[in-house]
Amino acid sequence: MAVIKKFRIKSFKAEESYIELKNISMFYDKREILNNLSLKINKQEVLGMLGPNGVGKSTIFHIITGLKDPSYGKVFINGADCTNLPIYERATKFKLGYVPQYGGFIQDLSLHDNLKLVGEIHIKDKNIRQSKIEKIISQFEFDPLLSVKSKNLSGGQKKKLVIAMALINDPKILLLDEPFAALDILTIKMLQEIIVNLQEMERITVVVCDHQARDLLSCVDRAIVLSNGKIIASGSPQEIINDTQARTVYFGNEFKIN
Repeated sequence: MAVIKKFRIKSFKAEESYIELKNISMFYDKREILNNLSLKINKQEVLGMLGPNGVGKSTIFHIITGLKDPSYGKVFINGADCTNLPIYERATKFKLGYVPQYGGFIQDLSLHDNLKLVGEIHIKDKNIRQSKIEKIISQFEFDPLLSVKSKNLSGGQKKKLVIAMALINDPKILLLDEPFAALDILTIKMLQEIIVNLQEMERITVVVCDHQARDLLSCVDRAIVLSNGKIIASGSPQEIINDTQARTVYFGNEFKIN
């Protein structure tokens, strides 16, 4: 596993965007959630999205995956306009994986049966499917938990299961919605290691949204801060922390990474 330090240090030789949101606005019941927001997500980076609850982080994920259509603006994936592309076609054509904050598995099925179910949906060849599931079981050290009903897993084990299920389809980009919420310190460290390894070993672009700033900034290459439907700061973790507007609106002047 990769070692999580105070900040990750990574430089990209070339910034090549895989997902681009252009001039996105989103309204719920006449309330503006996103205001003319534009964002590029680069290939093989770990991007963090910060901001208080209700600021629009999950909405951005829903727009990327196609769960929700923007009120205005365009969504491009790998250069193609996907604004009106259906959810399933978008996920399969461009290899999008999404891990929601809650759920994402069938509670009364065992951990192993959840993995097999997703495998049967995405992989037709039985031998390839079995090989992929065995690799996931080994990678996530699931052997002692295979027969456990998913509803009886710990919070951290459930997070690992949903991430593993998303990886069965070999995604090129993985969206993680509030992965650190309500977890203990050791479990958070475990998830940080998984996130870093997804990029460094699997070459997956990872986008993490959370309001736990310290946990998120320890495992990303780049971060943005959202406020009032707009991006108010963007840069490396250190640049974000030193940004005057981000400190005023979100972090506070006493914020530090220990």
